Amino acid sequence: MEIFIGRQPIFNTNEQVYSYELLYRNGIENNAFPDIDSDIATVELIINSFLSIGFEELSNGKPCFINFTENLLMNDIMEQLNPSQVVIEILEDVPITKGLIKRVKELKAKGYRIALDDFIMQEDSSIYNDLFPYIDIIKVDFIISSVDEREKIENRIKKLFPHIILLAEKVETMEQYIDAIQRGYKLFQGYFFTKPQIIRANDIPANLLQYYRVIALLRVEEPDIDEITEGIEHDIALSYKLMKLINSSSKRSKFKIRSIKQAILHLGLEDLKRWIYILTYRESQKYNPSGAYDELMKTSLCRAKMCELLAKYNNKRNTSEYFLIGMFSLIDALLRRPIKSILMQLPLSDEIVETISGSDTSMQPYLQLTVAVEQMDFEVVNKIANDLNINIEEVFESFKAANKWTNRIS
Repeated sequence: MEIFIGRQPIFNTNEQVYSYELLYRNGIENNAFPDIDSDIATVELIINSFLSIGFEELSNGKPCFINFTENLLMNDIMEQLNPSQVVIEILEDVPITKGLIKRVKELKAKGYRIALDDFIMQEDSSIYNDLFPYIDIIKVDFIISSVDEREKIENRIKKLFPHIILLAEKVETMEQYIDAIQRGYKLFQGYFFTKPQIIRANDIPANLLQYYRVIALLRVEEPDIDEITEGIEHDIALSYKLMKLINSSSKRSKFKIRSIKQAILHLGLEDLKRWIYILTYRESQKYNPSGAYDELMKTSLCRAKMCELLAKYNNKRNTSEYFLIGMFSLIDALLRRPIKSILMQLPLSDEIVETISGSDTSMQPYLQLTVAVEQMDFEVVNKIANDLNINIEEVFESFKAANKWTNRIS
């Protein structure tokens, strides 16, 4: 399943990239805002940026502007995003109310930077005195705004709120660029510099029914962590996004994940519930996975279960790690991207990463044995089973049990 994101750089006065604006797109040729509900567009953009492609790959270490509607501003969705990575851009049609000012104040207290998009000064400007102390950047559209309208904004900012950075957007000519510099603008965006670049990638189609099952488990009064873990383990798309979420969220840490359960406990049930709702909302707009993706996901799940069963047979301490090496062993085929670039963005333990990458580790023979059984390479099966001191009958019983488990949950 292909996904698309528009990315347009924002430059400083030295013509160096200061940040990027991320834009929802629904095709490689589409370089204008598609006809889609604004809430859906932002949710889709956030999921594609943070949980599918990966924020580091998109941002090159720069903060990114993301548009927020009034509805999403009042939602907790942005509080899952790392404040150092995003600039919350309030759309021009969001009314400036006491409720908005209160919300902006809350977000500023949590470390978020706030920008106003396509700003035009209204006749009654008194309410700006309460809002502007919490605003970091004001974007002024050099196409739709008149010189007089721009001067009103510029004069008020210079006189009363000098901390606010002025950003000239839709700059399309050298004359507009020079004019903006002379008027004190510090940031610049527009076709004069570059059009938005369309970035494309592949995403793993989700099992929507499994999302609803996990939601049901999260809604009970005392959720069972083990049942929730099992529910997430049944869906490779959900497992992958959980790992990406931990690596991209405000709760990111340097420790490495060794199991789905550990990832859930680190994120917390409330945050997990919030993101599951967001993902379900987004996936309900999507179509069903293709047959090829479906088979790859089934094979991944079968490998995960078989690796886990073989590890249990040999009394390995953390069998959840073996489950993960099987689950993510085909992630490059699912995403159609190099395995190393994917694994770099997941907070997995070093041994899991090395094993999936093909390095010689203590876990590698278990994955190799699983793949050999899958491919009916009996010479390799016998050799590795003998090396691991696993009875050959046990190997095939594990394969049978893994297939049965996969068919039951798929």
